[in-house]
Amino acid sequence: MVTAIALNCSLKPSPAASSTELMATQVLDALAAHGVSGSHVRIVDHDVKPGVEADMGDGDEWPRILEQVKAADILVFATPTWMGHMSSVAQRVLERLDAQIAETDDEGRPVLAGKVAVVAVVGNEDGAHAIIADAFQGLADVGYTIPAQGSVYWNGEAMHKTDYNDLESTPEIVATTLQTVARHAAHLAVLLEDAPYPAP
Repeated sequence: MVTAIALNCSLKPSPAASSTELMATQVLDALAAHGVSGSHVRIVDHDVKPGVEADMGDGDEWPRILEQVKAADILVFATPTWMGHMSSVAQRVLERLDAQIAETDDEGRPVLAGKVAVVAVVGNEDGAHAIIADAFQGLADVGYTIPAQGSVYWNGEAMHKTDYNDLESTPEIVATTLQTVARHAAHLAVLLEDAPYPAP
């Protein structure tokens, strides 16, 4: 069975309502329609230390999260927009994933090669396209494969306070894009499982 994990990079700890969590959950629900089982981690609820090593020691909770990330076939990288950029939590996740560049499987392939990553962004300000570009670059660097049209975002009206989770319903274009992201991600994950990248 294909599996997915959503990393919610909201700045709000549980149990605060999170627009990022809502969109990440919607992506997981869309993936479930394609037989993909999913789980969700709100990063800020855990003690994820700064650094670029797989384990920064001294109570670092990233290694446990990393085990789940490595076990999943699909990563849903979900972040809010703050001051036109991804959240500091999202940046930290990318920095912690950096250690995986040097990790290889028994055949010499990067451990994250053959896995799929998609990006979800919410915010009531501009910045989604730049965030998606930055996230895709980092995720591709550590080994993830990006599907066609592998991102979804919602931007509210600039300088207003309406959040994604304040909407009465999901805008039609966002709902349609969620389905596309899930369909392409699930398809690509199956292809890569059946035909992995060649070993060096």
